[in-house]
Amino acid sequence: MQEKDMVLDVLSGTKASIANYAKVICETGDQKLRQTYQQMRDSDEKFQYDLYQVASQKGYYVDCPTANQQESSQLKSTLTQSSVSTQGAGPTPVMA
Repeated sequence: MQEKDMVLDVLSGTKASIANYAKVICETGDQKLRQTYQQMRDSDEKFQYDLYQVASQKGYYVDCPTANQQESSQLKSTLTQSSVSTQGAGPTPVMA
């Protein structure tokens, strides 16, 4: 296995772990356990970002293009409308 494959595999696994932490944090009632999971998530987020920077510098990871102001405003508006319409309606749907 080449270095690029290993780096991208670890990035992918770390992103999945971060998503799972978010789910667990939302479902944990014990405050001390919740804080522990939050610390673990924060640590993984820092690790993921640091590894992403290395992967990006080596050309292993290509960023998607930066959105222009109009695209950013449109997305923000859509997400705000979605958030307002789903408040109190259970879990927030996943946007594809």
